[in-house]
Amino acid sequence: MSTPTSANRSSARWRFWRGVGACVATSLALAFSFPVLAAGSDASKTTLGLDQNAALRASQAVVGSQISDFTLLDREGRPVRLSQYRGKPLLVSFIYTGCFQVCPLTTRSLKSALDTGRTAFGTRQFNVVSIGFNQPADSPQSLKAFALQNQIDQPNWEFLSPHASIVEPLAREFGFSYKSTPAGFDHVLQVTLLDAQGRIYRQIYGAELEADALGEPIKQLLANAPVPQQLRLDELIDRVRILCTVYDPKTGKYRVQYGLLIEVAGGVTFALAMLWFFLAEWRTQRRARRARSVDANVISTAGPPLQT
Repeated sequence: MSTPTSANRSSARWRFWRGVGACVATSLALAFSFPVLAAGSDASKTTLGLDQNAALRASQAVVGSQISDFTLLDREGRPVRLSQYRGKPLLVSFIYTGCFQVCPLTTRSLKSALDTGRTAFGTRQFNVVSIGFNQPADSPQSLKAFALQNQIDQPNWEFLSPHASIVEPLAREFGFSYKSTPAGFDHVLQVTLLDAQGRIYRQIYGAELEADALGEPIKQLLANAPVPQQLRLDELIDRVRILCTVYDPKTGKYRVQYGLLIEVAGGVTFALAMLWFFLAEWRTQRRARRARSVDANVISTAGPPLQT
């Protein structure tokens, strides 16, 4: 009967690590194949990123406007109308569940800011909604998993899934701009604050929100302060980050957020390496079983040893 030798095992290990190395090299090559583009060029605005000024103008243009009564689905698949949230201020953020870094970061940042302000506002004076705009991927089940992963369990915070047909008009009314890219989506990082009548009171920007950035406008809204004047674009541009391609106002260029791409490449590498390893092990075991079967057949055909 044949048995695997030390040399065979060493050869298998060497083949495994060679396969891992090949996967790493391929993934890194893919990650770094994204070009660095100048913000002023047409390619940067059509291939990778949003037009920063246009996105912010669209966001500010809707301040003071009334949001239509859209119907979405909650995490349990039940229909929810936005008018159900009237009567209290409402914070609305747009996310997509396939995001590895920025959307989880902004969601946790929003949670942290709300937790800090809980002593001042409690959870009964306003509501929060996160809307998944990447349909059909952002299903109620996906949003439920996203909320669990980011430990969102506040009673006044819901995650809603719109039908694909209303994503664009919904985003347009909120002044939310997004664009598909090879790495996911570019989108304006904003939280929209609605008043009790469902009108947009203020847009709040940034990846990492401070408690005051949310607390002050909520306090003003609860005190019936008038809609604030629109901020200048040059005052806003530094507060806005974009997924995967980050605009640097100092250089006037988009740069690729390689950290995220390498994280993705690392995950792909690991999955491919494990797949290769288990396939190699299966083939080795299969060959060993065949060898044992052949040996057993040879012994059976030869019959018992001759007696002398």
